[in-house]
Amino acid sequence: MSHLAAMRCGSANLASLTGPKFTLLGASHKTAQTVLSIPSPLKGFCSSGAAKTSSRSLSTQIRAVRHLEGSLIKTQNLRFAVVVARFNEFVTRRLLEGALDTFKKYAVNEEDIDVVWVPGSFEIGIVAEKLGKSGKYHAVLCIGAVIRGDTSHYDAVVNSAASGVLSAGLNSGVPCVFGVLTCDDMDQAVNRAGGKAGNKGSEAALTAIEMASLFQHHLSQL
Repeated sequence: MSHLAAMRCGSANLASLTGPKFTLLGASHKTAQTVLSIPSPLKGFCSSGAAKTSSRSLSTQIRAVRHLEGSLIKTQNLRFAVVVARFNEFVTRRLLEGALDTFKKYAVNEEDIDVVWVPGSFEIGIVAEKLGKSGKYHAVLCIGAVIRGDTSHYDAVVNSAASGVLSAGLNSGVPCVFGVLTCDDMDQAVNRAGGKAGNKGSEAALTAIEMASLFQHHLSQL
């Protein structure tokens, strides 16, 4: 095989492996030369202009993200129920007073608040669920105080109260806020009911307002 024929044969084999080919006539002779079309290593990547367009599109998407949040100042027409355990009333009444003061501070009308008393924290869950399902309230605040004793009764009541309030919210679709103190002794409870550690009833009321606003102004439209 001549040297020229060997070159043509090799070029043809290479073209069959690398991609399509086209024929170009040489300027100084009539011999047809095979020119290979080899894919560019940058194929599939954006040009600088396309990259800038993509960047602008991503920026627009980020700006379009919505942040939904409850408000503490949009309390008009919001109604609340407060379920209070009578057991350890010396503590729970202080928690209730803190909650009512906070509702008043944030312009919740007194006529838009109903207080329901139950024997103990164990009974809070079922009453909270009933109130939530009534459709009359935008949030239910649950207040109680469980203080550790010498037996395991404390653990049973605490677990039941927590799961009861959680289930009430899930089953009714209305925010049910856990405002039950779980303390090792009476001093801890008193400190959290208007003492050195603040008033947890007041804090729970703020949570109830924010959750009620979130549901009413944002989530009810989803």
